[in-house]
Amino acid sequence: MKLVCSKENLLNGLSVVSKAVPSKTTMSILECVLLDCSQGCIKLVANDMELGIETVVEGTILEAGIVALDAKIFLDIVRKLPDNDVSLSVDANYRASITCEKARFTILGKAGDDFAYLPQIERNEAVVVSQFTLREVVRQTIFSIADNDSNKLMTGELFEIDGDVLKVVSLDGHRISIRRITLKNSYQPRKAVIPGKTLNEISKILSGDTDKDVAVYFTDKHVLFEFDSTIVVSRLIEGEYFRIDQMLTTDYETKVVINKREFLNCIDRATLLVKEGDKKPIIINIIDGSMELKIKSAVGSMNEQIDIDKFGRDLMIGFNPKFLIDALRVIEDEKITLHLVNPKAPCIIRNEDQSYIYLILPVNFTTV
Repeated sequence: MKLVCSKENLLNGLSVVSKAVPSKTTMSILECVLLDCSQGCIKLVANDMELGIETVVEGTILEAGIVALDAKIFLDIVRKLPDNDVSLSVDANYRASITCEKARFTILGKAGDDFAYLPQIERNEAVVVSQFTLREVVRQTIFSIADNDSNKLMTGELFEIDGDVLKVVSLDGHRISIRRITLKNSYQPRKAVIPGKTLNEISKILSGDTDKDVAVYFTDKHVLFEFDSTIVVSRLIEGEYFRIDQMLTTDYETKVVINKREFLNCIDRATLLVKEGDKKPIIINIIDGSMELKIKSAVGSMNEQIDIDKFGRDLMIGFNPKFLIDALRVIEDEKITLHLVNPKAPCIIRNEDQSYIYLILPVNFTTV
């Protein structure tokens, strides 16, 4: 096999597919990236059996062939080559020679026969969404998935399509994030729980261009994303997702309209007094026209007041400040509305058309 490709194209392609290379595996072939030049194009493939990525890079094929190369070594070599064309040739023993200007590396590859190709996914009715929109809805929800496997469903996000509406939901047992967006077209109803890892990696690859689309295909066990010259295939998380509608009450005893930037900055300042790992709540006291925020830790204490518009009862309630910060950072509105019932019930932040909803459970506290 022989090919010539610019360093930039090869590096971009390897950076994309390496996101599907497992950090730990008992199968050494999965630590490789497959370089497939057997079908008239330079195709790079990586697969960890849960997530697979395939991308095509521009270059010239001088001799067709297939080889599997250690992904980390190959990527590190290409990253440090001069900014020029890279020549790669592979002999009958899968010894790969990588040359760029005066630099030449030789690494031992493997036969591509043992490599686990991406599963063949039947592509029926693509759900089309712009790259910008997909990246944004992931950014605005992904922070509230669970980071451990004690409940597998919590490590993914629910994608629910009904007509021309896509609803994305994530939760970790302490909070819920929901985004609703209107799609360009209307589709048959479908639901799927996509692993958070898959969505995280896709959002890093997407250009975020409003003029470029992603075609998403669902099957019973897999989801396929197709965009630019790249295909991402992922297993879905199986099981019935949580029924969240009953948690999203529209009742409230206290409603607060507040400047989002002021609220966020105030909480951010308060966390200066909280060491990593400390679970110190921020206590919020809501009275007419004013919200007082207080925090006390071993380092010191802080209290600050913010002007608000309040409707309903006075209320004192405590929260994990990180959960509030995570939600506030992804809301674009200048003013936000908090709906509260009592110190033991969740706070719900939502806009009028409910295109976003963030539910955060309160925490117990002692008054300071």
